[in-house]
Amino acid sequence: MFKKSKNKYWSDYVTKHSFALDLEEGVFIWDDPRKIARSLKKSAEESSRRKGKPFQSAMAMLNFYINRAGKNLSLKQKKVLEQAKVELRKLFGKT
Repeated sequence: MFKKSKNKYWSDYVTKHSFALDLEEGVFIWDDPRKIARSLKKSAEESSRRKGKPFQSAMAMLNFYINRAGKNLSLKQKKVLEQAKVELRKLFGKT
């Protein structure tokens, strides 16, 4: 099902080769939460392979990354990604 990659973690493969969203390269390591949110929103809205609504897909991918990166995520980057969730809600009018 999943091809062997240099990284042994399936979550890394999913993040890089998502079948639901076409993510911009490095989106989760950017330091601008609004830019991350805009990119996820665009990817979710343009995808024809997602199963849920655009907001659900974008938020799910962001949560997936945060949960899978876990303790390897720096405090600074975790704060950026948590703020990206807030920005994503704003962009979709979910506040």
